[in-house]
Formats: sequence, C-alpha cells, structure tokens
Amino acid sequence: MAEKIATREAYGKALVELGEKNKNIVVLDADLSKSTKTANFAKKFPERFFDMGISEADMMTTAAGFATCGKIPFASTFAIFATGRAYEQVRNSICYPKLNVKIAATHSGITVGEDGATHQSVEDLSLMRSIPNMCVICPADAVETRAAIFAAVDYKGPVYIRLGRLSVPVIYDENNFKFELGKSILVKGGKDLTIIAVGIMVAKALEAALKLKEEGIDARVIDMHTIKPVDKEAVVKAAKETGAIVTCEEHSIIGGLGSAVAEVLSEEAPVFLKRIGIEDKFGQSGAPDKLMELYGLTSDRIADESRKILKRLKTK
Repeated sequence: MAEKIATREAYGKALVELGEKNKNIVVLDADLSKSTKTANFAKKFPERFFDMGISEADMMTTAAGFATCGKIPFASTFAIFATGRAYEQVRNSICYPKLNVKIAATHSGITVGEDGATHQSVEDLSLMRSIPNMCVICPADAVETRAAIFAAVDYKGPVYIRLGRLSVPVIYDENNFKFELGKSILVKGGKDLTIIAVGIMVAKALEAALKLKEEGIDARVIDMHTIKPVDKEAVVKAAKETGAIVTCEEHSIIGGLGSAVAEVLSEEAPVFLKRIGIEDKFGQSGAPDKLMELYGLTSDRIADESRKILKRLKTK
C-alpha cells in the first residue's frame, strides 16, 4: 500500500524549506495555523508570520499590501473561507492589479468529512478559475504539492493552490519528479479512452485504469494539476488519439476541471465526454470515505463510466 500524506502537511514543510532560501516569503493565516500547517513556519520564522485572526478579508488585503512592497505572501486558510468569504478582496485587491500573492487553501472538497457542508468547499475552483490573472493549481499528492509551492514562488502573479485535509496516497517519486505550471502529467499511457483527473482523484483514476486493464481496456490517465491555464495541447491530443474523455474531480462538475476540459473540447476537438464530480449539490457531514462513495467519487464509478462512454463511442 502506498504511503499516505496529506497535501496540507507537504505545504507546511515546503513553506519552511522555502523560508530558509528566500527571505521575502511571509506567511499569513486566519487563526487556523495548526490545521493549515503554517504553524511550522511560524515556529521557525516568527518575525515573518502573521496571524490575522478570523478575518479572511483583512488577510487578503494585507497580503496584497505585502506584495506591493516586494514580499511574497502566502495567505492560508480553509478553502471555503479563502474563496467565499474573501472573494471581493481576492478579486479586487489581488487579481485586478495582478499582485504576487499566493493563496494556499486547505480543507477543500468533501473530504473535510465530519465538519459538514459549511466547511466543505466544492465551488472554490470555479470561483478562482473565473477571475482574470489567477493561476489555479490542485496537486495530487505530497510530492506534487512541494513542487507546486516552489513553482508558485517562481511565478510572478496571483496563484490559488487547493490542498486537502485527508492523507492521500503518494503517487510520484520525488527523485525524478518534474513539475511545470500549465503542463499536465501523463501518468499512464493508453489508447482506448482518456481519464483526466485532478487532486485526490488522480489516485482513484489510476485504480480505475488498473480495473479496466483486466478487461482489456487500455485507459490513458492524465494529471491535470494546473486547471488554469489548462493544458489545451494535452486535452486535444487525448481527444484525437482516444476519442473519449472522462474527467474526475472532488468538486462540483460546474466550473472546475470538467468545465475547463469541456470548453477546450467544444472549441477544438469535440468528442464524447463524461464529467465525474459533485453534481450541483452541497456536501454533508460524514466519514470522508463514506462521502466519496455517496457522491460517486470512486474508482468503481470511474471504471463504470469509462465502460459506458466506450460503448457510446463504438455505437456512434
């Protein structure tokens, strides 16, 4: 069984590592530093850590101010608060002037679990993807998270990084891993159809591909870690070479990965598409694994939808 690490844990460690290398990095948190793991940075660099209290809008505006002075601020809180409560400040104070602010949003999706619908953000990717100048990333595991945080520092402009609470399988080998903003990763080759996944759904997409392989179905799996700008080249290539695409995300099917892929396909390479995600519903309280089953975010569902789309492809 693969080692499991929460992406928020990897974020906390990456911040400390970067803090040693770059004195311009400052970290802000909205009274959740133990949960977001920015407490690691606060302990190591107390002079560069700012607990803003339960005041997310103020935190975003303060981060914008730091950026105007040449600092590289990481503003951290739960995804629902970073994107919902502070939306206006993110839009008007950070993205409109294209300031160099990084928003690290933990506890995204329904795997927040027992905290329930009020703390489960299933709309954050949609909100952030729609704001001009915003780059949007959702890493799949701890190795990719570290690389994404480092890439975000090198990128000049606002970046939204979606992280999770739950420990998830480590997919990548840190010794030979390469990450590039806007360039997806071909995790598994295949010719019969393509499964494009993001975040914790990448591991489930790989599980589904193994199940399909036992039936003689050769599925391609792509990790679309950067949702904006989405890797159009990879989407079009997959459409032309496999003829059918299934997208998987722990997010509403409205406005997230599935929508981004659908936009590319409709304009450049129309093929059969099935979007797997949360279907215009709020989350609810429950154990993370049970919720994933309830909302159809499982490898069995991915495999089943893949079979259906292949059947449509063969009978068209």
